[in-house]
Amino acid sequence: MKRILITGATGQIGTELTMALRAIYPPEQVVASGRRHMPPPEVSDSGPFFFVDVLDRERLSELVAEQAIDTIFHLAALLSAKAEARPLLAWQVNISGLRNVLEVARRHGCALFFPSSIAVFGPSTPREATPQETVQRPTTIYGISKLAGELLCDYYFHRYGVDCRGVRYPGLISAKTRPGGGTTDYAAEIFAHAVRHGSYECYLRADSRLEMMFMADAIAAALGLMAAPAPDLRCRNGYNLSAMNFTPAELAAAIQKQLPAFRMGYKVDPLRQAIADSWPATIDDSVARAEWGWRPRYDLTAMVAEMLTDE
Repeated sequence: MKRILITGATGQIGTELTMALRAIYPPEQVVASGRRHMPPPEVSDSGPFFFVDVLDRERLSELVAEQAIDTIFHLAALLSAKAEARPLLAWQVNISGLRNVLEVARRHGCALFFPSSIAVFGPSTPREATPQETVQRPTTIYGISKLAGELLCDYYFHRYGVDCRGVRYPGLISAKTRPGGGTTDYAAEIFAHAVRHGSYECYLRADSRLEMMFMADAIAAALGLMAAPAPDLRCRNGYNLSAMNFTPAELAAAIQKQLPAFRMGYKVDPLRQAIADSWPATIDDSVARAEWGWRPRYDLTAMVAEMLTDE
C-alpha cells in the first residue's frame, strides 16, 4: 500500500481506519472520501478528503487516477437496521456501489478491502461455532447484499485478478464514532447511557448472544489481512472473525462491576430481534488465525474498561 482511498470514511469504521492509516503512512497518501457535507474534523483536517458518491463510477475512477491510488478500503454501505428500512437503497449502495468500486479497481490495478459481515449467515446456519464454510441463507437485505458482495469479489479475483480481500465482521463497538444503524448498536450505545444516565433500555432480549468486537481489533484485522502475503490466502473474501461474544445481560453485569448503580431495562424491537436471532451466537475463526495470524487483543473485560474510560 502506497496511496490509499477509503470510501465511507465518515462512518463508524471509516473514521477510525482513516486515522489509523494516517498514523502509519504520510497523511497525504491516505485519501478519505464520503457523502457527508460535514465530515468529522479529524478526518477532513488531517489529510485529503473528497466528496464522492460510490454510485458515481466515473467520478470515482477520476479520483483514483488523479490521486494515483493503488489500494481501496471500501467501507461505504447501509447497515442492517437501516437497510431493512430502505431495502432498495441498500441494494443500490451495497451492491451497485461495490460493483462500481470493483470496476474501478480492475481498471486501475488497485487492491481492494471489502468488509463482509456475520449477517451473511441465516437461520439455517449452525449458530454455535459457525464454521468458515457452511450454509449461507441470509434473511435480511443487508446479509444478502454482503453475501453477494463476497461472491462478486471472488469473481473479480478469479476473472480479472483483482486482489480482493475481506473479513466477516461481528458487531463492532467504538467509543470514538457513533453506531451507524446496525443490529448490535446497543453494545456501543449502552456505555454513554451508563455513564450519563445510570440506565439503558435495550432493544434486544437479555439472552441474545452475539459475536462482538472492539473497534481497535476491527482496524487491526483490516490492516493485518491487507498486509498478508497473497499466496497464504485461501478464503480471501470472507474470513470469519471472532473476538468475544456476550448477551445484553452479561454486558450489563460487566458494566455493573465498574458502575454498581447501573440498571438495564428491556423493550424488545421485533425487527432487530428477528435479525439478531438469525445470526451466529459464536464463530469459528480458526482459518483466519491459521492463514494470516489473526489474534484479537480485547475481551469483554478489557473492552468494558476501555469504553468506560473513554466515556
